[in-house]
Amino acid sequence: MSLIELEREVQNLSPAELSAFTRWLDDYAGAQWDDQLEKHVAAGKLAKLLTKVDAEFEAGKCKEL
Repeated sequence: MSLIELEREVQNLSPAELSAFTRWLDDYAGAQWDDQLEKHVAAGKLAKLLTKVDAEFEAGKCKEL
């Protein structure tokens, strides 16, 4: 199925089906993002950034959200 065909199918969903599909897609996209982040952390791609964040936190440069 092409992207154009998929778009057409989504446009034909009932409101309830669109809501269910949107929830599923959000969960799926979130899981994909989590997997990618875990791979980057495991590969050490964020080590330099995390070191900088830790240093700024220890220096009191962070504010509570």
